[in-house]
Amino acid sequence: MVEVVAALIWDKDRFMICRRPAHKARGLLWEFVGGKVEPGETKEEALIRECREELAVTLSVGDTFMDVVHEYPDLKVHLTLFNAIIAEGTPQKLEHNDIKWITPTEISNYEFCPADEEILKKICEVYL
Repeated sequence: MVEVVAALIWDKDRFMICRRPAHKARGLLWEFVGGKVEPGETKEEALIRECREELAVTLSVGDTFMDVVHEYPDLKVHLTLFNAIIAEGTPQKLEHNDIKWITPTEISNYEFCPADEEILKKICEVYL
């Protein structure tokens, strides 16, 4: 099982989603920014590192919004989604095809990675 972390970053009533690069697994699907936890890192440290690498921002990581286990054909992930805010920097597309800020009512306009489906349902339950 691969430990993966991601960030739920809000800007007023909108949250950030990122589009995966075309050449990667699940290419061009939308997701929350984040990535794999490396050996010796805490989940929070991994999330801060990933957001520096992918968006050139420094996060302030809060509590866990939720976590899910999802089995893809090629791997099984344990995804922990943290509430987070951008402490410094402006998001840049260093890794992703696109970055958008959307409201919960706009979720259905985007095709997300399957592991995010349960999370998106909870966002709708909590924020709609």
